[in-house]
Amino acid sequence: MSEKYKIRDQSKAYFLTLTVVGWIDLFTRKAYKFLIIDSLKYCQKEKGLEIYGYCLMSSHLHMIARAEGDETLSDIIRDFKKYTSKSLINAIINESESRREWMLDYFRKEGRPSEKTSHKIWQEGNHPIEISSNKFFDEKLDYIHNNPVSEMIVERPEDYYFSSARNYAGQNCCLDVILESVKQRSI
Repeated sequence: MSEKYKIRDQSKAYFLTLTVVGWIDLFTRKAYKFLIIDSLKYCQKEKGLEIYGYCLMSSHLHMIARAEGDETLSDIIRDFKKYTSKSLINAIINESESRREWMLDYFRKEGRPSEKTSHKIWQEGNHPIEISSNKFFDEKLDYIHNNPVSEMIVERPEDYYFSSARNYAGQNCCLDVILESVKQRSI
C-alpha cells in the first residue's frame, strides 16, 4: 500500500473510498445496499464511527468519517469490510441473483485460499485522505453528493436515496450523519 494513503492520525476525519474488486456493480440490489447501511449503523452505534457524509454507489462507497472512542478508524473499517464481505457472499448465495455464479466465481478468484473466506469483495485499502481544512471538507462533501448526478442516476444530489445529501437537505434518510462540520468538532 502506498505510504501516501494511510490513516496516520486516528483522531482525524478522513475522506474514504471503499471499492468492490474489479469495480463490479455489486450494489444494484436493494438487499445488498441495506446490508451496507445496516452495517454502517452498527459501526456508528457500537464502534464509535462518526459519519459526516456518504454515498453508496453501485461499485463503491464514499465516506467522510472519523472514530470516536476506543476503536481506531482503521480497525472499524477493517471489521466493517470483513463482516460485509461475508454477509454479501451469503446474500449473493441466498438472494434471487441472476449474476450469482459469475460473481461468486469472480470473488473466489480474487480471494486468497489461505484466508478463512476464499472470497474477496473489497479492494485493498480505503484511499484515505485526511480532512485538513474546512474548504477541503466542503469540496469532498460536494464530490460525494454529486457522484450520482455525474453518473446521471439523478438530477439533484438529494434525490439519491443512499446518500447523505438527503440528510443535508432535510429529507428522509436511511442513515444518520453528523451535520455539523468537522471544523466545529475540532477535527
